[in-house]
Amino acid sequence: MLNFHLTDDQLALRDRARTFALEHVLPVAWYFDEKDEVPVKVLEKALDAGFMNADIPKAYGGKGVGLVEAAIVTEEMAAACPGIATSIFDSSLGLEPLILSDNEPLKKKIFAQVLVEGSRVSFATSEPTMGSDVSGLRCEAKDAGDHYLLNGTKYWITNGGVTDFMSVFATVDPKAKHEGIGAFFVDMRCQGITIGKTIPKMGQRCSNTVGVHFNNVKVPKTNVLAEPGKGFALAMKTFARTRPIIGAFAVGAARSAMEYALDYAKKRRAFGATISDFQSIQFKLAEMYQKVETARLLTWKAAWKADQDKDPTIAASIAKFYSTEAAWEVVDEAMQILGGYGYTKMFPVEKLMRDVRLLRIYEGTSEVQRLIVSGWLLTAYKPAMPPLEDLPVHRDLDPEEPPLQSAWRCRICGYVHYGDEPPEACPTCFFPATAFKNG
Repeated sequence: MLNFHLTDDQLALRDRARTFALEHVLPVAWYFDEKDEVPVKVLEKALDAGFMNADIPKAYGGKGVGLVEAAIVTEEMAAACPGIATSIFDSSLGLEPLILSDNEPLKKKIFAQVLVEGSRVSFATSEPTMGSDVSGLRCEAKDAGDHYLLNGTKYWITNGGVTDFMSVFATVDPKAKHEGIGAFFVDMRCQGITIGKTIPKMGQRCSNTVGVHFNNVKVPKTNVLAEPGKGFALAMKTFARTRPIIGAFAVGAARSAMEYALDYAKKRRAFGATISDFQSIQFKLAEMYQKVETARLLTWKAAWKADQDKDPTIAASIAKFYSTEAAWEVVDEAMQILGGYGYTKMFPVEKLMRDVRLLRIYEGTSEVQRLIVSGWLLTAYKPAMPPLEDLPVHRDLDPEEPPLQSAWRCRICGYVHYGDEPPEACPTCFFPATAFKNG
């Protein structure tokens, strides 16, 4: 049976996250957006409140919070500020390769350290010359006996300037594409690591984003998350579990924009009435709410599949590209309702617009998600309906009685011919008798 009810624990978690977002995130969002700086103290408060690193499995002393719960929390944080929400969630992204890896000694060591010290973990696949094409990365990992030497640059690294550890994907041979990729857990205190200047972004300015350069950085083999050749698969498994949370970012931001527009529409007067009395505004609000609700359901479905150990890849891609594009549409309509005020920095919608635009790009662009879904449709999807050429031919006969004559369907145009033999040529598309199939 389907069940669309949140449990009492999930409702309590949502309320607690909403309170935190309203009291600690929302009040500082515009200040740090102007400064283009991550509010580290807010991250520390989120850690103390149990909203960071909560997905460390119970077997290692963690809370073992599932993706559905993570999506619930992320929506609330993103409603207050998508950028700060990104920084709060980033440790989960960084820890996911470790959670999925087979390196049990490293899990025990790092999870214990993270739980005691509250360490932050980042994730690094992207580079200056590649983003969605993970197989094209060039950061090299050279086997040097009991350790690997990392050389190269990672780019677009969230929390890269304020992190303690980093899950780094690198290759032993750039020409080998995905066959050469491995994954390594790097202590950011290692010699040879240089943190670049903060990358100036249009939006998500409350989220730290930098380049990280590795120069002969020693990574002991005890810190290997995936051996060369297995790193690409680990990255894809990671994205399949983290992309639903990008959907949650989008849901939160879209919901927030809708609520601001709703409030404005109820109070703004024009032509002798509040603009919420105008059908054109009512239709906009209805469509905004429909998109928020649909995006949330798709996000929760993808998160639920991951929590149930079902392959979430397709559901995650659908959730990501639908939710992020819907968020952009909702925020755009919210700005239209607020009119000139919406376009100013004195109202919150322009910041939401700058923040949500990134969601269609990172962790795999909308175009990549469409490639994933279309590839699955074309190769793995199993239709319930028969092929067009095998459609049953309509006969006005008692189904209990055998047909009085044969029926032939043209496989080109679908024309049906009745008779013992197919016609010499189709009377509608003129293909020969060989184009007909006995139905």
